[in-house]
Amino acid sequence: MKILLIEDSEHLRRSLVVGLSNLGFTIDETGDGSVGLSMALINEYDFIILDLMLPNVDGITLLKSIRKMGNDVKVIILSAKSQPEDRIEGLLSGADDYLVKPFSFDELHARILTVARRGTVKNNDDEVKSGGFRLDLAKKELEFNGQLIDLTKNEYKIIECLFLSKNQVMTTENISSYVVGSFDSLSKNTIESHLSSVRKKAKALEGELPIKNKRGFGYYLEKRSCTQ
Repeated sequence: MKILLIEDSEHLRRSLVVGLSNLGFTIDETGDGSVGLSMALINEYDFIILDLMLPNVDGITLLKSIRKMGNDVKVIILSAKSQPEDRIEGLLSGADDYLVKPFSFDELHARILTVARRGTVKNNDDEVKSGGFRLDLAKKELEFNGQLIDLTKNEYKIIECLFLSKNQVMTTENISSYVVGSFDSLSKNTIESHLSSVRKKAKALEGELPIKNKRGFGYYLEKRSCTQ
């Protein structure tokens, strides 16, 4: 997944570049609104992470410009402007989400995954593999050695969240936000119950689900070779 980060704080920008790169994202970055607008119009991105108070071209103007050009890239605004009218303006100008500074990096990651779930991400791979397991993101299906594992909607979303987050431990809060959004929640017991059900379904096909629990932290996708 390719992200354009437009943020004028060099310290925050560098921190986000390191964090997002460690999660496997490809990052282009700038602290200038005019340069960011040019990059957004010339290149193809899956996401733009956008500050509002930028030199030369402000974030709202930038956002309106790319939407006017028909660019439907996913946009998450990061801003210290926290008033309801600021959020409303950002969303009505074409943003997909709005996150107020200061923020948790884990929350930003969860917001990226949640926004990506709302529609097809253009440059994202169509599948994620681990061992004999294959997650088909287009068909919303999980297979083990070519055999389809029948999942409920929430079981699939939990598996999708963890497979897409293969380089990071996901907290129960992250998983809940990805599966049901900000206005509902899944308890730790509910998430574990869903995972237990998927494990049993995989075991019936002689597969061991590559999802592990890091006690006190959350869940993660265990790295496995294709021969495992």
